[in-house]
Amino acid sequence: MKKTTLLNSHLSALVASTGHTDEITLADAGLPIPAGVERIDLAVCPGLPGLEATLVAMLSELQLEAVVLAEEIKSLSPELHQRLQTLLAGAAEAQGRDIAITYVPHDQFKRQNGHSRAVVRTGECTPYANIILRAGVPF
Repeated sequence: MKKTTLLNSHLSALVASTGHTDEITLADAGLPIPAGVERIDLAVCPGLPGLEATLVAMLSELQLEAVVLAEEIKSLSPELHQRLQTLLAGAAEAQGRDIAITYVPHDQFKRQNGHSRAVVRTGECTPYANIILRAGVPF
């Protein structure tokens, strides 16, 4: 049995097959997922699993170089925004490399989401609780 934090076989396989600059979207329960993009649906009920817990599990195995957030998260979900910044700062410190944060309007976020290797749908119900993860390299 696997010993690391990321136990979900679909997420673990996704991380294992991700290359440098590939993108993975972690989505709230309502983000539209474009046709043709792999959907990994973790949502059980509102709030389960949450975006933050899913991000923490992904960060246990994924080398990250950048993220994209919707600009609207700053004003419409400021508490979540602050917690995500704190998580990303901790991840950057742990991996020994900065993680760039880019903000785009939500409409642009939804278009960029269509270029992801996969969209991981969580049960998160906080407005604009979506993040695109851009894979880095650990060497």
